[in-house]
Amino acid sequence: MDADPYTLTGLPNDDVYFYCKRIDNSRLVRQADTQVKGEWSAIAGVCAAALLVGGMMIAPGVAGIMDSYKIQELKHEQEMLKIELRKVDVAEERMLNAPALDAAAPGYHLVRPGAGQLIPLQPKNDRSYAMNRSFPTKSR
Repeated sequence: MDADPYTLTGLPNDDVYFYCKRIDNSRLVRQADTQVKGEWSAIAGVCAAALLVGGMMIAPGVAGIMDSYKIQELKHEQEMLKIELRKVDVAEERMLNAPALDAAAPGYHLVRPGAGQLIPLQPKNDRSYAMNRSFPTKSR
C-alpha cells in the first residue's frame, strides 16, 4: 500500500517525555558567600576615590568663586568706608573752621592771639631744618 502523501513527518525527539517534578526549597538556608563582602568594599573604595578626585577637580573652581564674592564684598566695604571718611572729613572741617573755633573758644577760656603775638617760622636755607645732623658725603 502506498503511503499517504499528505501525512506529516514526525518531529525530532517526539518520543522523549520530560517529567517536571515540583521542588520545594522553602526549608533551605542560603550559605553566606565570603567573596561578596570583598566586592562591596572594593566598590565602596572605588566610589570614595571617584568622589575624592571629583572634589579635588571642583574645589579650585569653587574657591575661585568664593574669592570673587569676597573681593566684591571688600570693594563694597571700601566704598562704604570712603563715604564714611568723606562724612568725617566734612564734620571735621565744620568743627575746625574759624567761626566754629571762635564759638567754642570761650568755653575753654581761649582767645585769639594779637597781631604782635604771631611769629611766622622760616626754614633755614641750608636744607637742614628737617634733619638733626648732616649726612656724610661719599668719598671715592
